[in-house]
Amino acid sequence: MNLKRLGVPVALLAAAAISLTACASNEGSSPATTTAKASNLSGTLNGIGSSAQGAAQTVWAAGFQQANPKVTINYDPQGSGAGRKSFISGAADFAGSDAALKTEELSGTFAGCAANSKGIDLPVYISPIAIAYNVDGVKDLKLDAATIAGIFSGKITTWDDAKIKDQNSGATLPSAPITVVHRSDDSGTTQNFTEYLAANAPDVWTKPASQTFPFQVGDAAKGTSGVADATKNAKNSITYIDESGSAGLSIAQLKVGDNYEKISADGAAAVVAASPIASGRETNDLAIQIDRKDTTKGAWPLVLVSYVIACQEYKDSAKADLVKGYVDYVISGDAQKAAAEQAGSAPLSSDLADKVSKAVAGIK
Repeated sequence: MNLKRLGVPVALLAAAAISLTACASNEGSSPATTTAKASNLSGTLNGIGSSAQGAAQTVWAAGFQQANPKVTINYDPQGSGAGRKSFISGAADFAGSDAALKTEELSGTFAGCAANSKGIDLPVYISPIAIAYNVDGVKDLKLDAATIAGIFSGKITTWDDAKIKDQNSGATLPSAPITVVHRSDDSGTTQNFTEYLAANAPDVWTKPASQTFPFQVGDAAKGTSGVADATKNAKNSITYIDESGSAGLSIAQLKVGDNYEKISADGAAAVVAASPIASGRETNDLAIQIDRKDTTKGAWPLVLVSYVIACQEYKDSAKADLVKGYVDYVISGDAQKAAAEQAGSAPLSSDLADKVSKAVAGIK
C-alpha cells in the first residue's frame, strides 16, 4: 500500500496502515484490526482524491491487502478535484471525492470506462466538518451559520465582534484580527462547507456553493493536513476541516435550529440518513442530496459524504473485479468500524450500505 500525505513520509504511513497501530486522530485509541474476505484477486488499483478520506483509506487498503496479498492498493490524497480529474483522464482507476460528479463532468467521456459508460458515485465515508480554531483561552465557542459566513467572507474581522460576543456570553474574546484559513485546492470539503452556508446564511454568504473557496480573504493551504497545520501555527485563526484532521484544535459548537450542538459523527450520519438520493443521475449513481437545513435535535448538517467514483463498466475487466472487491470490503461493517475509530467518521447505515452493495454488483 502506498499512501502519500502532505508532510508525512510515505513509508511511515504504509507501516502504520499495515500494522494498524496508528492512534486514532481524535480518540487517542488504535483502530480495530479488520481484514477482508480472502479471494483470488491480483493486480494494482490506483486511486487519487479526497484528503478527508486519507485516514480511512489507510485502514481500508491495509485490511484488504492482508487478505489479498497479491493486490496493491495505491491511494494518493491530492484532493477531491484532482481525484475526479485523474479518474476522468484514466490516470486513476477510481477517485475519492467529497463531492459527487458534476453534470458537466458526466456529460463527457471517461478514459478508463467502456464506451457509453459513465462514472458513478458510491458513498463510502460520512464525516462531520468541524469549524476548528486556535484562540488562546477560548473554549466552547458557539457560532451560528450567519456568523460563520461573516467570518469566512471577510465581513467579520475581529474576535470581539458583537456578532461573536452575543453568542458567547462570559467568554474572553481577544480584540485581535481573525486569521481565516481555507483550502487552496479544488476541494470537496469546500463544496460541502459552502453548500451549508449558501443554504443557511444566503444574505451573508453571497456566493454560490463551489469546490474552490470563493472569497479573497485569509490564508490558503492545500489539503486537510495543510489547513490543520496552518491553523495550528497561527494564533487567532479559524478553519473548516474534516473532523479526522482536527486533532490539536478546538472545535466550535454549531447552532442548529434553536440549539447549539457539539460536533458528532452520529449527528452527521442522522442528517445523511434523512437525506434523499439525488434524482436524474446515472444508473447505480448514489449521490446524496444532503438536507443542509435539518434542525432535528442532535443533527450536524455541516456534513460531507465522500464517494468512491468508479466506472459503470471498465475497459479492463480485471480492474472492474478489483474495484468491486475493494469497494465491497470498504462498505463492510468491519471496515466502516475501523474507519470510524481511525478517522472519527460515521459508519454507513445498513440501508445505505445495501444500496451501495447492489450498485457495486452492477459494475462490469
